Amino acid sequence: MTGRVAVPERTAVVVGGGLAGITAALRLAEAGGSVTLLEARPRLGGLAFSFRRGELTVDNGQHVFLRCCTAYRGLVDRLGAQDRVAIQPRLDVPVLAVHGERHRLGRLRRAALPVPLHLAASLATYPHLGPLDRLRVVRGALALQRLDLADPALDGQSFGDWLRAHGQSERTVAALWDLVGVATLNARADQVSLALAAMVFKTGLLTDPGASDIGIAAVPLGELHHDTARAVLAQERVAVRLRAKVVELKTDADGRHTVRLEDGEALTADTVVLAGAQESTAALLPDGALDQAQRPERLGHAPILNVHVIYDRKVLRQPFFAALDSPVQWVFDRTAHSGLAGTALGAARPGAQYLALSQSAVQDEIDLPVSELRARYLPELARLLPAARTAEVLDFFVTRERTATFDPAPGTAALRPGPVTGIPGLLLAGAWTATGWPATMEGAVRSGHAAADAALTAAGLRVPADRGDGRWPR
Repeated sequence: MTGRVAVPERTAVVVGGGLAGITAALRLAEAGGSVTLLEARPRLGGLAFSFRRGELTVDNGQHVFLRCCTAYRGLVDRLGAQDRVAIQPRLDVPVLAVHGERHRLGRLRRAALPVPLHLAASLATYPHLGPLDRLRVVRGALALQRLDLADPALDGQSFGDWLRAHGQSERTVAALWDLVGVATLNARADQVSLALAAMVFKTGLLTDPGASDIGIAAVPLGELHHDTARAVLAQERVAVRLRAKVVELKTDADGRHTVRLEDGEALTADTVVLAGAQESTAALLPDGALDQAQRPERLGHAPILNVHVIYDRKVLRQPFFAALDSPVQWVFDRTAHSGLAGTALGAARPGAQYLALSQSAVQDEIDLPVSELRARYLPELARLLPAARTAEVLDFFVTRERTATFDPAPGTAALRPGPVTGIPGLLLAGAWTATGWPATMEGAVRSGHAAADAALTAAGLRVPADRGDGRWPR
């Protein structure tokens, strides 16, 4: 049980019901505040949500986390939803490449050994790199380990330039560094800040042996981030209001904040946390809240495309795989998760399988018509998965997140503001703020913690002790 602090009740409004807003609202409520959470959409969860397509439950995209994502795992624990996520016992990523009719399947997996030996055996037998390139990867990993993540100069250099300067070939970049980096950073090595890339690889692969073990929700994201989160927020007496779009924020001479909703209703509060996307936050920020250099609109965006295919039979026998030398990036089996078997389609075709392709850093594809994407990806899936060549496609659709993440380009760190603004009682949260992490579920939750802690500190209230691992304080 979380303990409440006996303090005079303060009021707080959190604008935005994504993971950052959910976290901030819970933390402020636990400290004894009267909290209202406003979300413009009809559901919580931000960019990690589900929707219905007929009888099918569809996640907007494939969201994964790693064992090192302690803040997100802490939120899952706080929601009492540990049984609704699953983490690999040990990192194991099948990596498939096809040349002609030859299918070559490699695996990136770890052993029960200390860093860096935990990946040595996997790298030594990785078929997508030759002996010389494997040595190059070792050289690059050792150089990454020596980097100081606190060095601000890292943000001014691209990861690609750094990799080339440290002996990496085009093949090592494609078969390893970008294979992992594109999925986690939503940018290729030449387009991403060395600071963010180094943080991802050092934290995920070069610290604790189990840090990179992959976790996936075992239920639709909406069940986890909307249904479960809303129930826990209600237990903490957070007033959750959906379809409540905020159009204006003002602060009076006494430091009281007023947010006005689209329908004209106004709410006043001692504390306001803006926990929405870059654009919605920028539209609400009063003059003087941030230096012009850190206005959210200065950050660019990077898109993510998700391709959804339902086949009439099983074509993939693994939970997921990554593809190499292919426009396909990562493919996940979503059959059980989506409830396909319980639909009329699933009853009519009992062997049907639902695959979802997660395609990051696809600026050149994000606006292509569905017909072009179908022509691009179905033949490629048939090339990668022989069983798909004779399978019937029962459904094909796409989901697009044009502004899925901020653009993690070199120089990005200086553009990301922290939680504190120039207006007392007005805080910022969101994966785009200065968390030190890329735009991930982990970064969003960490930003919610930071905003709530800053608000409590400014109010002279006790901040729950940080357990040192980013997880939910007690």
